[in-house]
Order: sequence, then C-alpha cells, then structure tokens
Amino acid sequence: MPSNAAEDEPDRPEDDKESRASSDASSASSAPGDSSSSGAGEGDTRSAKRNKQRSFWKELPILIVVALVLAFLIQQFVARVYMIPSGSMEKTLHGCPGCTPDRILVDKVTYHFTDPAPGDVVVFRGPDAWVEDDPPSESSDNPIASFFQNIGSVFGLAPPDERDFVKRIIATGGQTVECCDDRNRVMVDGKPLDEPYIYWQGGKAEQREFGPVKVPENTVWVMGDNRNNSSDSRFQGGGGERGAVPVENIIGKARLIVLPPSRWAVVSDHNPQEASEQNAALSAPAWQQGLPLAAGALAAWPTLFVSRKIGSGVRRWVSRRRGRER
Repeated sequence: MPSNAAEDEPDRPEDDKESRASSDASSASSAPGDSSSSGAGEGDTRSAKRNKQRSFWKELPILIVVALVLAFLIQQFVARVYMIPSGSMEKTLHGCPGCTPDRILVDKVTYHFTDPAPGDVVVFRGPDAWVEDDPPSESSDNPIASFFQNIGSVFGLAPPDERDFVKRIIATGGQTVECCDDRNRVMVDGKPLDEPYIYWQGGKAEQREFGPVKVPENTVWVMGDNRNNSSDSRFQGGGGERGAVPVENIIGKARLIVLPPSRWAVVSDHNPQEASEQNAALSAPAWQQGLPLAAGALAAWPTLFVSRKIGSGVRRWVSRRRGRER
C-alpha cells in the first residue's frame, strides 16, 4: 500500500500544471487586448448606435404629429396668435401691407367666465351685416398652397382666411353711444369717455359725428384706436344698431404682442368709462375738493381735546388708587 501511494504522488503536479495551463489559456483568450473580443465589442456598439438612429427616425414623425395636434388644440380652445393686417388699431397695434405687422396672442378662455367690458381689445368674427357685401376671400387653387396657408393662419404666420376683425369695445348692450360733445369726445349714456389710446392719423384730431345709438342687448359697440382710419361699428352695416357686434361672435381678448420682438408689450385694456368717472371726480372745483380735508381738520380738534381730557382723568384716578393702596 505505501508503494502504491508513493507511485501516485508524482502524477499530481502534472495534473496541476495541465489545469493551470488550460485556465491560463482560457483567460488569455478573454483578455481585453485580444483582437477577436475587441472586434465583437465594437460590433455591438455600432449595432446599438444604428438601432438608436433607426428608433429616432421612427419616433420623429410621431413627435411632430403630437406637437401639431397639441398646438392645434391650444390654438382652437385656449389661445391663438393672430396677425394684424391693417392700421385701424394704430398705435396700439401695428399693421400695414408690405411691412412687418404685429402678431398678437388672443386669450380664448376669459370670456367663458367674464363678460366683455369697455376698453377690451377683442378679435371677433365679422357679423353678417359687416361681411354681406364683401367679395369672397381669396384662396389659392393649389391644395398644397391652401393647406400651408391655413396652417400659417393658425400660427399667425399668414393672414386668416376667415373674416376676423380686431377693435376696442366702447359700449356694451343697453348703453347709448354717440359722438360728440363740445370737446369732440365720444359719449356713453351722456358721459364723455377718457380715451388716451386714440391715434389721429394725419394730425386732424376731429371725429365724425354719429348717433345716438342704443346698443342692442348681447352685443358690443366697437371702434378702432386709429379713429379716423377705422371701418367699425359707426359704418359697418350702414351704421346704427346693425354696426354692433354680437357677443357670441367674439373669439377672444388680445393680451400680448408677441412678434416682432421690438414690439413686445401688453395690450392695453384701459376702461374709458371708469377712467372718465374718476377724472370727473378729480376735476371738481378746488374748494369742493378741499371740503373733506377741512372737515377732517375741524373734527380732529375736538377729538384731540376729548382724548386728552380722558387720558388726564385716567392718570389722576390711577394715581389716587395707588395712594390709597399705600
């Protein structure tokens, strides 16, 4: 038995050498520097890049469609950009053929919760009385050109194909509007308006007389800020009540000038009726404006006198009370 054990002992180192050799060979075959393994890794990287590129180009049309749908929904129900095609609202809004007109952001949500008010600059669809004598709107016979024109109008890059207008509300349903008083001011319910936004093109600060007109219920009376160069409620539909715009035709309220960048601004909604009442209160005679101040001064003296007497009496009572406690 011992001899057999001795004979078996020398065989073990050989086995160990073989096992080490085989493990070294396998590790060498998987070493980082080996050309075959590095080639396989580079191939996997190139394949992954190609797959990413293919997935990007597959997803891009979907992203474009989703973006267009979202933009369309926002423009239809929340807000829309409109291009100002004419100068009837100068200098509040700039527009002229052949120039760079203003693009305005129109809020379509406001009038779901509030009523149109005097001073609001609004975009509206032309009532039948405004557009019945107009020629049909021009559109391209080329379907592709017509498509891009419609897309451009939605994003404010081209004039809208529909007959939309932008004006300022001067009076609302039930009010009576007319022009002018002895200072050439429009009047609503017999009170002159305060209109600092008026632009007198050509320098002639004189308005054409009209009215009085009682604005029908559920309509508004609109006029352009460029007062002598605006075809508005005074003239449309032959003037009178037919010139009023139904509230249901109002698309939204102009909020911001978004383009060009040099014209960025908030669109003024100065209420000419409220401002007129405030100015009337401030324009009272000086002696009348001083009455509240004089009354306050006269009332202050007895009040001060009484308060001092009360304070003195309280102090005396406190001092006597302390003397008794001692």
